[in-house]
Amino acid sequence: VQLQASGGGLVQTGGSLRLSCAASGVTFSNYGLGWFRQAPGKEREFVSTISNRGGSVSYTNSVKGRFTISRDNAKNTMYLQMNSLKPEDTAVYLCAATLFSGGSSYMLHYDYWGQGTLVTVSS
Repeated sequence: VQLQASGGGLVQTGGSLRLSCAASGVTFSNYGLGWFRQAPGKEREFVSTISNRGGSVSYTNSVKGRFTISRDNAKNTMYLQMNSLKPEDTAVYLCAATLFSGGSSYMLHYDYWGQGTLVTVSS
């Protein structure tokens, strides 16, 4: 199973980025998916999760109203649209897959992890 995150980069405060997570070697629609992030010197934290069919999503409070998670099971790809970015959003963003079909906010529930993509928001 491979998860490949992409789309990170350098953006100014208030800008937008769209992250993608492409999966291979897995029946994509069987898995709940999630985005996590890890800032320098900090622990990894939950950002957002989506159920296997996309009907249920949740977000950590700090990104609600700014980030939107989605998935395209036909393309084996998950997305994270990030708007109104803030310097505190700077982190490596990682995608992950879980057999909890409804998705999960708990890292220990995830079976597979991608390598991460760096998002840097300048002030």
